[in-house]
Amino acid sequence: MTQFQHEVTEEQNKTRVDKLLAAINPEQSRSQIQGWISKGHVQVNEEVVKANFKCVTGDILTWSIPEVEELDIQAENIPLEIVYEDSDLLVVNKPKGMVVHPSAGHQTGTLVNALLYHCKDLSGINGVERPGIVHRIDKDTSGLLVVAKNDNAHVKLSEQLADKHVKRKYEAIVHGEIGHESGVIDAPIGRDPKDRQKMGIVDNGKPAITHFSVIKHFPDYTHVECRLETGRTHQIRVHMRYIGFPLVGDPKYGQRKTLDADGQALHAKVLGFTHPRTGEWLEFEVEAPRVFQAVLEKIKSMY
Repeated sequence: MTQFQHEVTEEQNKTRVDKLLAAINPEQSRSQIQGWISKGHVQVNEEVVKANFKCVTGDILTWSIPEVEELDIQAENIPLEIVYEDSDLLVVNKPKGMVVHPSAGHQTGTLVNALLYHCKDLSGINGVERPGIVHRIDKDTSGLLVVAKNDNAHVKLSEQLADKHVKRKYEAIVHGEIGHESGVIDAPIGRDPKDRQKMGIVDNGKPAITHFSVIKHFPDYTHVECRLETGRTHQIRVHMRYIGFPLVGDPKYGQRKTLDADGQALHAKVLGFTHPRTGEWLEFEVEAPRVFQAVLEKIKSMY
């Protein structure tokens, strides 16, 4: 059983311990975290606590994660574009169309299947289906992801995400010409009560903030850069639709009549974080794939 510690910051003062653990371990399910707590694997200042215990600044939160079950997911020799790799982590440029981890309907061909072939060691915090996965991007979103090779790296990277210390920039193509050069969307995101397969702007949703700036204006489209301050499911797709500029090609949140972008025109182009062992700042940038560039060229040819 692997043990981890975290000192509660001023920003986290009076936060419930289950919510704090969920923020530090964003890829863990709520039921998994509740399971740790109910089994006594979570302590505050060396005392076992319940899920509703509120932490205060300076508290030492300690939690133990049970050993990972033996993997039963098949390693597959799928080509990976590895941007960076060392003994603690690797950064990959995920292609458009690839699912990050196995799930119902996607048991093979995922990034995890490819990682298991490439790496002998991956962090076990997220269990057998999500080894090494610190954060995700959607199937039809291309771009950069960091993968943890050990549990220490995983926890420290997750803490950076929770503390908003990870730089994540995306580029997107949206319907409509945005009339200004930049803006901030601050609107909570949760499950759409009318369609559980979608996310939406809901009053009791989780806080979500997206910063955007215009790269290029067109009469009926806009090429934008989006910077995530938070990382909610489908955040950019939901936020841009909310302000009236849905992503080109988005089958879930976009317009019926759209350009063929083989899914939403969204690319995770910049990823920056502090190395969990050395403390060095690392930052990476990759160009959008050909299909994204082709959509841009088509739009340019219209005017």
